[in-house]
Amino acid sequence: QVQLVESGGGLVQPGGSLRLSCAASGFTFRNNAMSWYRQAPGKERELVATITTTGGRTNYADSVKGRFTISRDNAKNTTYLQMNSLKPEDTAVYYCNAPPGWNPFHPWGQGTQVTVSS
Repeated sequence: QVQLVESGGGLVQPGGSLRLSCAASGFTFRNNAMSWYRQAPGKERELVATITTTGGRTNYADSVKGRFTISRDNAKNTTYLQMNSLKPEDTAVYYCNAPPGWNPFHPWGQGTQVTVSS
């Protein structure tokens, strides 16, 4: 059974940093590219960042480029999202899953809430 468990969210002031983690199980993690998504209240879920199976290539949404870094540890079946210089518009629930174009994992995890506010 697939399980995706996101953690690391919280309340942070603008300009602050957070590191999110996504622990995966129930599938061969090292064979799957992974992505982080986010969904703000009243908005559709959007793609934030993607990393290839070995971590050799990454892609980012324009809105987070230069501030966020996606990484993975295949030995720990975990992917990470380091978020720096956070802005109020980064406030959302963050999820991990397969990238667009790949079969999504079901169920989605519960996500982790990130709130950027002074």
